[in-house]
Amino acid sequence: MGSFLLKRSGVMLLTAFCLTFIVFFLTNLDPNLEKLTKSEGNQRMTDQQVESWLVRNGYRQNLVKRYGEWLGVAPGWTRTDPETGVVTGRCIRGGIDPKEASTFCGLLQGYWGHSLVFKEPIGGIIIKKLGLTGWLMLWVMIAMVPMALLIGVIAGMREGSKTDRSLSTFSIITTSTPEYVSGVILIVIFASRLGGLQWFKGTAASAMDNITFENFFLPVMALALYGMGYIARMTRASMSEVMTEQYIRTARLKGLSFRAVVLKHALRNALIAPFTVIMLQIPWLLTGVVIIETLFNYKGFGWTLVAAVGNNDIELMMAASVVAVFVVLLTQLISDIGYVFLNPRIRVS
Repeated sequence: MGSFLLKRSGVMLLTAFCLTFIVFFLTNLDPNLEKLTKSEGNQRMTDQQVESWLVRNGYRQNLVKRYGEWLGVAPGWTRTDPETGVVTGRCIRGGIDPKEASTFCGLLQGYWGHSLVFKEPIGGIIIKKLGLTGWLMLWVMIAMVPMALLIGVIAGMREGSKTDRSLSTFSIITTSTPEYVSGVILIVIFASRLGGLQWFKGTAASAMDNITFENFFLPVMALALYGMGYIARMTRASMSEVMTEQYIRTARLKGLSFRAVVLKHALRNALIAPFTVIMLQIPWLLTGVVIIETLFNYKGFGWTLVAAVGNNDIELMMAASVVAVFVVLLTQLISDIGYVFLNPRIRVS
């Protein structure tokens, strides 16, 4: 297990380097840098003024060197103004004396940059917004996973019955309906003043300070309904296959009750495939909340990512990309480890 974790960690790091470099390259293309310059200066800047600003702020260095500076493995750039003699640089910020400034100041040193949109350090923004989205993801998983497993197990145990067909139809409908469509439908039904009634709030902005059932139910259910059908369908298929295995028939012939056969013999093996699907919901939720958080005005990680892209906040976009990559790779590692515990036949070499 130790060598397996070591190899997987190495692959994760290599993948993270490649993905973050690709994102760094795409976000630092000339059109994006030109937008960044004009947003920091003014929209009437000439091409020469844009180029001069980019040179002064270190954006015209070699791309690999700039990536190393952002990552924190290469020394931060410095520049001395030939006219005033003022020293500026990546690590010289907030009135720091150039002689006391750090040589390295990147992601590995805990410096994520400064947001152009929120006008504050990105590290604090990411932590705060991830916390808000974390609560949303937690309640979605609490609502989605048990309901999906229950539907899938019941449908799989009664394959071909009316119950199976009804639950399968419900699962297909929820899976084929995008979360923004179900979100709008939920708002119209429960948050609009139809006939003078309004059961829930159409916005989740107040949930950022105080989560209540009224202001958090709609975004949670909009996400849970979309992911629930996929997990239920996978569980149903896996359960149907397991129920036809020879050892299940043997257990039935030995006189075990149907409930004991399902809980003690079938369920554990049937959950191996759905376990991967459930783990994949975590990175999906982290990026899938973009639409829901925007729709319900819940200013979490997804809403922040939209604001960063809309305002060309390069540093914030990079930080959000790093978080998303880390979550995806970590959930894949947890999924692989969980496979070993769920299925003893799997051996890790």
